[in-house]
Amino acid sequence: MALDEKLVVRFQNGRVLKGISNDFSTNRDSFHLTLVNRSSTNQTIKISFGDLKGIFFVKDFVGKKEYQEDKGFFKPGKTFYGKKTVVHFKDGEILYGFTQNYAQDRLGFFLYPYDSQSNNLKLFALNSSVTKVEFPPS
Repeated sequence: MALDEKLVVRFQNGRVLKGISNDFSTNRDSFHLTLVNRSSTNQTIKISFGDLKGIFFVKDFVGKKEYQEDKGFFKPGKTFYGKKTVVHFKDGEILYGFTQNYAQDRLGFFLYPYDSQSNNLKLFALNSSVTKVEFPPS
């Protein structure tokens, strides 16, 4: 992972933390997050993958709350790398994107958003928070 990427960490219980990590790796069971939204103290905490829904790599921490992302694969001519993927989470959220490395027996997988206007650059979705993964035909 590149240093100082902006992360929004979403827990299975709905809790959300925002910060920066320089040791995120899918090969370990935890990583450190330096919080940026709570205070100017830049507190660093340890995050365990076991409690998470997903780690969202974002363009900025503010986002556009009023923006509605495209749901589905409707824009002809768009080219992306990977398989079209629809991810259903236990909390009811459904995300549309592309993946190259889904495997049900792994910790999780990266999903790249279908909508290029999304604030999300990519998401590491934890398989423990996913109810269904679909691969629509191309």
